Amino acid sequence: MSEIPETASGGVVWQSSPPGSIYDYIRVASFSIGPDGLVEQWSRRAVDLFGVTAEEARGKDPVEVFMPADLRERGHRRVKEILDGKEWTGLVPFRVPGEERPHGVAEMYVMPTETETGERAALCIVVDVRALRRIETDLAASQAIFGQSPFGFLLFDTDLTVRRANRRFATVFGGDADDHRGRTVHDYLGRAEADRMTSALREVLETGESVTDLRIVGAAPGARDRRHWSINLYRVHSGSGRPIGVAGLGIDVTRRHNAAREAASARRNLALLNQAGARIGNTLDLEATARELLDVAVPGFCDLASVDLYQGLLTGDEAPPGRWGSSHDVGYGAGSAELRRVAFASAVSDTPRRTDEGHASDPGRPGTVPIEVGAVHRYPFNSPYAGALRTGRIRTVHGDDGDLARSTLVVPMTAHDTVVGLVQFSRAKGSEPFGERDRALAVELAARAAVCIDNARLYRREHERALILQRSLLPPGDPEAAGLDIACRYLPGTDATEVGGDWFDVIELPGHRTALVIGDVMGRGLRAAVAMGELRTAVRTLAQLDLEPAEVLSHLDEIARGLGAPIGTQQSRAHKNRGPELSEVYLATCVYAVYDPVTRRCTFANAGHLPPVLVEPGEEALLLDVPPGMPLGVGGEPFEEVEVEIPEGALLALYTDGLVESRDHPLDEGLSAFRRALTDPSRPLEDVCDRVLGSLNTGHGEDDIALLMARVQGLPAEAVGDWRLPREPRSVGRARELARAQLAAWDLEPLVDTVELLVSELVTNALRYGEGEIRLRLLRDRTLVCEVWDAGLVQPRRRRAKDTDEGGRGLQLVGLLSSSWGSRRTPRGKTVWFELALPDGEGTTEPTVEQLLSMF
Repeated sequence: MSEIPETASGGVVWQSSPPGSIYDYIRVASFSIGPDGLVEQWSRRAVDLFGVTAEEARGKDPVEVFMPADLRERGHRRVKEILDGKEWTGLVPFRVPGEERPHGVAEMYVMPTETETGERAALCIVVDVRALRRIETDLAASQAIFGQSPFGFLLFDTDLTVRRANRRFATVFGGDADDHRGRTVHDYLGRAEADRMTSALREVLETGESVTDLRIVGAAPGARDRRHWSINLYRVHSGSGRPIGVAGLGIDVTRRHNAAREAASARRNLALLNQAGARIGNTLDLEATARELLDVAVPGFCDLASVDLYQGLLTGDEAPPGRWGSSHDVGYGAGSAELRRVAFASAVSDTPRRTDEGHASDPGRPGTVPIEVGAVHRYPFNSPYAGALRTGRIRTVHGDDGDLARSTLVVPMTAHDTVVGLVQFSRAKGSEPFGERDRALAVELAARAAVCIDNARLYRREHERALILQRSLLPPGDPEAAGLDIACRYLPGTDATEVGGDWFDVIELPGHRTALVIGDVMGRGLRAAVAMGELRTAVRTLAQLDLEPAEVLSHLDEIARGLGAPIGTQQSRAHKNRGPELSEVYLATCVYAVYDPVTRRCTFANAGHLPPVLVEPGEEALLLDVPPGMPLGVGGEPFEEVEVEIPEGALLALYTDGLVESRDHPLDEGLSAFRRALTDPSRPLEDVCDRVLGSLNTGHGEDDIALLMARVQGLPAEAVGDWRLPREPRSVGRARELARAQLAAWDLEPLVDTVELLVSELVTNALRYGEGEIRLRLLRDRTLVCEVWDAGLVQPRRRRAKDTDEGGRGLQLVGLLSSSWGSRRTPRGKTVWFELALPDGEGTTEPTVEQLLSMF
């Protein structure tokens, strides 16, 4: 159908051609002149151009009406020439009738004609010069922009073929600009990108919505490097608004894309390093640190990764890790030292969790023998992996066509100039290969993890040493004591926590008495374990002096404060630039208890420790009210003693805070749970210990736990012989008689002669050097103990008698014939004692003649 546009004068024009032609822009008008030189016909376009109606123009002299006065004479000559049969073309200023000044300039083409009668006439074609100049200017500007643009410019027709291309586009894609007419985007781009571009062109043509910054990737003809273009598309219309095509402006943004990619890579790397600093090394566990490294690297940095650590490092070998994989250690051609695969991670689906032993890092290499996580393996000597371990330098391994991994970075894990293992980062097919910036990041990630792993190794070594030291200081096996059934438990903290200073001890004292000790050095690590050992040794030494519990704690307090004394003079010189220093101040808590199986009484002293728990038969567990003194090492405060009579079958429990205190619950709840777990003390003591540890929430290894339990089984009355003797010479013979009779009652006749001799010596010394009443006591349990008490304060001293001395050999004889002997102070004097093994025991051998003669 033809369109029917309206003219400015209101007329209707039948138009078969589509609107927007050149005539719509230049607006050609026409009129005719008759033989008399007057206007005969006046077109509607002339009305629009001159602003004069047909009625006003017909029958008028066009020269007189439309031309200025100074041009009319020349105008009459031209009209006369035209009517004589000459054509004329030129520019004619015109004015609107009634106005003196020219209204505009028209370009006029006058063609002579003839009337029906053969008379001369003329047809005038008129164009507004301003419209022509405007079109010329627009065409020149369009040509300048299109042809001189530094960007590629294409004009697509409505069928999406190239109608026109500029020189810049032709420079990139070859040929002349005209050579590209009729082509489509599929002639320039790969299928996927061409389809995207075609879809965008169609959408712009149909909707009129412009598309800006459409990113297209492709390669120019003859070039291998991929280029990135930013395409802007908009629909082009004719003057009447009819769509005539789509214009496309393309800008090469490859440099911008590469710069943005580098910036994004730098930001990603910084983010990864920041993440690595926050996530790697949160534990002091070697395997956990390796897994933390892979959690950071996959998939943010690579698609596949694995970590191998030297087997010797994991087993605690003291050899320098950096030499384990060298040819000097294992021989040329033997490959690397043994490594263990400790971690593997993959962001690629269906990736095998094991890798090739021969290629040893390529998870995507088909047909290989896999290495499982946890497996021990070696790298071939000539492999890049063994080379990286030997040299300590990063290597890059490129995958083959059949491999899943496109490229792999083999990075030695170096800490303090020693290689501790190997980490491998791989990118699969389809991922961007590693660049120099990636290599630097890989080295940094591996170095950070290596330092954490080396720290974990050093910590593990110190932890194991501290644990060995700590366990070596604990009582070996199941401790035994007279009148007590003892069970104990010691649980060290996990590898994630340092060794603490918890300790306990069971010390046999003279007279079949027993010292029960439990303590806790505040602090952790090897130094705490050493301090614990020093205090435990001090406790044993003080216990052999048979001091009262409060005195023992007072001496321990002095010793603990001595542990925090200034560093020695020689060491201070080494630190002279830092001024005088103090070693770590040690504080410790301790309960010291002495149990006497004859009296069934236990004397307690407490230095800031948790109170003991006593469970009497048929009763609930009770926290003993033992005044808690200040911890050892604080000083300045005396310690109090509490004596408690413990019935037969009662249960006494000493423990450290790790058993009853944790982050999850307060101390009171832990103590209550501990007391409830002791509600059935009649069960076997080992079962009671297991029940306590199984029922209490012990914080899952947050702290060390020490538990010492004792069930009271006092010495029966028939196992004790106790007599008081007057201070007179005949008491020596009386003492021998009493001892002989008691040994006969106990069926210990083989010991009669030795006991009579030694009792005579001790009672004689009490009469000669002691004071007050004499007391003789015999105790039978696992050994035989004889005690002689008097009120004198002078302690006996063993000495070597001269050849001319008549006496002074009694204590030498006691020491020679007994298993052990000694003396201790009592509240009202002193006690001298000796101990003999029972006849069915291992006992002591009879003294030789040389030993007896050595006393003289």
